[in-house]
Amino acid sequence: MPSLQLICLDADDTLWHNMRHFEATEAALADLLAPFAEHRVARATLAEVETRNLALYGYGAKSFTLSMIETALELCGDALTAAELRAILEAGRALLAHPVELFDGIAETIEALAEIAPLVLVTKGDLLHQESKLAASGLGAHFTGVEIVSEKDAGVFTRLFAKYGVAPEAALMAGDSMRSDVLPALAAGAWGIYVPHSIVWSHERAPAPSDHPRFAQLDRLGDLPGWIASQGLDQPRPATV
Repeated sequence: MPSLQLICLDADDTLWHNMRHFEATEAALADLLAPFAEHRVARATLAEVETRNLALYGYGAKSFTLSMIETALELCGDALTAAELRAILEAGRALLAHPVELFDGIAETIEALAEIAPLVLVTKGDLLHQESKLAASGLGAHFTGVEIVSEKDAGVFTRLFAKYGVAPEAALMAGDSMRSDVLPALAAGAWGIYVPHSIVWSHERAPAPSDHPRFAQLDRLGDLPGWIASQGLDQPRPATV
């Protein structure tokens, strides 16, 4: 079994908090639209609009803000006031400005993983926003590369492994999305490690693979270095001269 030569990591809700900010903003939108629609209807409409807009706007806070505005227009029509529109824009701006909050022990975990193999951040979302979050996290120096992509699928991972010159079986992807992190990495021939988060966006839900030899689920990312060692995949990186 080859030792790992590349460790790919998701960013949002794998390294730092993200969905809880979107969840709070979605709840605030439902409150704002309460005179026009029940909370359940407002949330369901937003989910439909988001899914419909992914092909146009992609992922991230800016796309989410546009979808909130469209949702409000669908539910309120011409009754939507300038003040309400302004409130939605301010909520979207707050999503872009919230501080980066690392999960407990992430800094130490990243240091340990960087001793095993080169690290590459693989994330979806707005380029500027994701770059600014990585800079604010203080983790950037540990990553050999940063790949901000419009979608994560098997083809993206295949090209990524080729770019970094590693065989798929010597690469690993870990993240909180079964749909975007685990399944496409497995399909590309790599290891797929699922680190579930308590809040899962409906678009990212997918069934776990059954009895796949390169799949594992961990309680937290901090367990990954030990799991790699338990599988005999760890090979300390040689010291540079």
